[in-house]
Amino acid sequence: MARGLVRRESVETEMQRSEDKGKVFVYTKKRGYEVTRNPHLNKGVAFSLEERLQLGIHGLLPPCFISQDLQLLRELKNYDMKKDDLDRYVFLMGLQDRNEKLFYRVLMSDIEKFMPIIYTPTVGLACQQYGLIFRRPRGLFITIHDRGHIASILQNWPEKDIRAVCVTDGERILGLGDLGCHGMGIPVGKLALYTTCGGMPPQQCLPVMLDVGTDNETLLKDPLYIGLRHKRVRGQAYDDLLDEFMKAVSDRYGMDCLIQFEDFANINAFRLLSKYRNKYCTFNDDIQGTAAVAVAGLLAALRITKTKMCDHTILFQGAGEAAMGIAELISMTMEKEGLTKDESLKKIWMVDSKGLIVKGRDHLTCEKQRFAHEHPQRKKLEDVVQELKPTAIIGVAAVAGAFSEQIIRDMASINERPIIFALSNPTSKAECTAEQCYKFTEGRGIFASGSPFDPVTLPDGRTFYPGQGNNAYIFPGVGLGVTACGLRHISEEIFHTAAESLSHLVTEKDLSEGRLYPPLSSIRDVSLKLAARIMEYAYEHRIATLFPEPLDKEAYVLSLSFSTDYDQFTVDSYHWPANSMAVQTCKL
Repeated sequence: MARGLVRRESVETEMQRSEDKGKVFVYTKKRGYEVTRNPHLNKGVAFSLEERLQLGIHGLLPPCFISQDLQLLRELKNYDMKKDDLDRYVFLMGLQDRNEKLFYRVLMSDIEKFMPIIYTPTVGLACQQYGLIFRRPRGLFITIHDRGHIASILQNWPEKDIRAVCVTDGERILGLGDLGCHGMGIPVGKLALYTTCGGMPPQQCLPVMLDVGTDNETLLKDPLYIGLRHKRVRGQAYDDLLDEFMKAVSDRYGMDCLIQFEDFANINAFRLLSKYRNKYCTFNDDIQGTAAVAVAGLLAALRITKTKMCDHTILFQGAGEAAMGIAELISMTMEKEGLTKDESLKKIWMVDSKGLIVKGRDHLTCEKQRFAHEHPQRKKLEDVVQELKPTAIIGVAAVAGAFSEQIIRDMASINERPIIFALSNPTSKAECTAEQCYKFTEGRGIFASGSPFDPVTLPDGRTFYPGQGNNAYIFPGVGLGVTACGLRHISEEIFHTAAESLSHLVTEKDLSEGRLYPPLSSIRDVSLKLAARIMEYAYEHRIATLFPEPLDKEAYVLSLSFSTDYDQFTVDSYHWPANSMAVQTCKL
């Protein structure tokens, strides 16, 4: 089923392209309000007079003609008038609903400025307030009561060529917990980044909310809550829903349609990844995407410390999805350096809500048991740091302030260049701030965070630019590379390849400024290079399904990228051969 059943359907396409004398024109069967109210087609007062006449929208727009550049200026001025980040988020989502190309033009004009608004940390607040700010539905809402009918629900989605699906059940939204149906803001935001950071056309992306209820009592009592008003359904019924969903998506859009799992609770995330990873083209960004971006940061940090990964002792604050994913990729890196699997695992320690994970502790999950070592039980992170003397601490438990001043100072006394990663999102859940790290280590700390922090200037005049370990450095490039060459399954090696590639893009100048990642302003180029490298890996290991193999992979990926330039519309007109158009007549 090369690209799924949908490719065999006889459907009326929304837009078709044709080339005439080197120019690309688009024609559509839609007319009037159907054009101006369709975000894929609408370009506001940038429609020419000829287009307005042909599309039946003359008179529906003000009598002026302006460029996209001027439209951009107007939107930026409107944006700057908003009083807070939530208002800015609502404004941008409204623009996305009206004019898709202009929306992405705005985002791409300053990715560093807008990414914290459309994604973390603001998207967390937006999800909390989703019932209040809800305007227009985006994506598909599939509920536990739709079992047996998911295939027909997918047919309701207007786009036919879907390459990437981002799905959540809303149970573990960032570090905010169970937000139920309000978690839809996450897949919407993630897929906006697929386009902004990776260039994947937005029409090829599908956000999905699997609503099985919520255990959040506040939401269940909230009259503005937009989801099912009952406790979460678990067990076999939940599993049946997921099985049907995965099969329906792959049947409709093809086995090479990427399905990204996002913000599932620990109890489901690991087992669903294990269950589906060798059957479908899927990955869990909280586990594997976070792992790749964290390991990329560590690999960049090794260039500062002049050491290898196997020289380090890593301590995690947290033992959930992110911690396990990062630990697995660290272990893989150490194995590549020559350690055995057991030797690598012994260099990785974890602290969860009950303290240090050690052998003999009760009620350890199978994932945690792999990182349980012989050591006396310790409850406090401060005691663990003093006894284990780690070279790197990584916070992924969403416990705000977990890296106290004492812990940071201890790390600085143990290590010449302590590695301190406060990766929890949103900003309010960060284990420490960039300023605290640099201040308490006297500028010797190697810092990365999950959410953005402003540059820090120390009393001696040195300025550091904290590295943001944002998954957006990884998942758009991975998604682009995977879909470009038609991978059917995504192995851990793909994410290790992405991590290595990302670390190689960090310059010596970046490192000297405290950055462990390239500037966000270059993220489109980063995603392009990651995608090309993943394609190279896929063809080297004979797991790609696209043939013939593109010789210039960067150029090929670039050719697939979404453009924010407006299309030129024309009527669907053409000529027959002259002899076929000859008018027959007769003499009367």
